Amino acid sequence: MRPLKLGLVALVAVLLSGCGYNTLQSQDEQVKASWAEVLNQYQRRADLIPNLVNTVKGAVAAEQGILEAVVNARAKVGTIQATPELINDPQAFQAFQAAQGELGSALSRLMVVVERYPELKSIQGFTDLQAQIEGTENRITVARNRYIESVQGFNVTVRSFPSNLTAKVFGFSTKPSFTVQNEAAIATPPTVDFAAPGAPAPATPPATN
Repeated sequence: MRPLKLGLVALVAVLLSGCGYNTLQSQDEQVKASWAEVLNQYQRRADLIPNLVNTVKGAVAAEQGILEAVVNARAKVGTIQATPELINDPQAFQAFQAAQGELGSALSRLMVVVERYPELKSIQGFTDLQAQIEGTENRITVARNRYIESVQGFNVTVRSFPSNLTAKVFGFSTKPSFTVQNEAAIATPPTVDFAAPGAPAPATPPATN
């Protein structure tokens, strides 16, 4: 009986592997890991924003509308509970993406505005904060791209035969990915260099999500 049981176990393992079960499990874990990194980088950006607003609000008092837009967008992001399960709910994922896009757009506009105030460079800690924000935007782009790639691989497996049959049996379904209307704009972090004193202020670009 023991050899028979061992043989059945081995047969089941081979069948599951051949039907894509192991691949689905591996890709599902990769998607979760990629999503966790996206959340980490978005949270890092959210944590930096209060310091940025407090640092620049005195110097750019005439730009209260843009400052308020950043603060309000950050507050809106905070109302969405970003959990690992969010990637299994397309509607919640879309709301999360829209909120983050709004925050990114508001932050980008603020970065353009502060270029008109070169005196900010003399404020203690601002240069370091500037570098942290630029670096975080870069890390967000990298994390998003990795998530998109991992979801693409997972979704192909879920939809392909015969692994699609295994996916149905074990409850695997396609996961939502980021949609980008202007990939080039999102892939480019906000400019945080300052114009030289007396230089003309750059035009504010249109907002992008």
